Amino acid sequence: MVLAPVTVAVAAAAIAAVAVGAGAVTAGVGPEAAGAWLLPVAVVVAWESVFLARRTGLNHPPGDPGAVAAGIGVANAVTLGRGLLYAGVAGFVLTGPLAGAWAWAPALLYGIGAAMDAVDGALARRFGRPTVLGAKLDMGIDTLGFLVAPLVGVAWGRLPVWYLTLSAARYLFKLGRWRRHRRGLPVFDLPDSRVRRPLAGVQMAFIAVALAPVLPPFVVAVLAGVVVVPSLAVFVRDYLAVAGHLSRAEVDAGVDADTETGTDGDTGVTGDGADPADD
Repeated sequence: MVLAPVTVAVAAAAIAAVAVGAGAVTAGVGPEAAGAWLLPVAVVVAWESVFLARRTGLNHPPGDPGAVAAGIGVANAVTLGRGLLYAGVAGFVLTGPLAGAWAWAPALLYGIGAAMDAVDGALARRFGRPTVLGAKLDMGIDTLGFLVAPLVGVAWGRLPVWYLTLSAARYLFKLGRWRRHRRGLPVFDLPDSRVRRPLAGVQMAFIAVALAPVLPPFVVAVLAGVVVVPSLAVFVRDYLAVAGHLSRAEVDAGVDADTETGTDGDTGVTGDGADPADD
């Protein structure tokens, strides 16, 4: 795999950001906590770098694969910045709960990253540079956030462990689709969805609140049940749809009901209207 110059530049910026973060944790908490923080951060940043390097050829507008841009673009830079924030969140999986101002660090990092989710797509549209790479990055970083932030929540005793079923659902969905492709079975399109982004916003807001040292864990657990059950049910419906176990009429009826009741045909975990199995 030959790394494009833009990938090398992004990796260098990521290393610098990680070094700054490690220095801050060392100064604020101590070298032992910094070491614990650094390990998962390094793993996540390495994954993000490989994810980008494998997709630099997709830095072109949809439908125009010959127009690959040399630069990453402002919108994709924002998305990658979100990825660094989520990597910072991941570091707190191994530190254990911290006291004082550092108790707020995971919630603030995740909350800022989630708020930036509304910015990258708007920038791409504003500057006329929506790309296939941008869509892939947005989905991949969204999914990463929905994995690492709940893991921190569970590790810190802020979230019930069963909330991780929502983090696992997308990967199980992908596995199910992959197995059907591998076995030569038909895989159908997902039903249309009108409220994916609002549902994603609800999940992101809930996770940020859950990570903050504000609500008692038992209150967070109750709220977790409220937000996670409909999303898991929708994942099941979506898989039944792509596997062909629901008729087109049943799928359309479900979409109509979603539009009326606000319960969408997607979980809100998978990103900007794209197929959850496509990363």
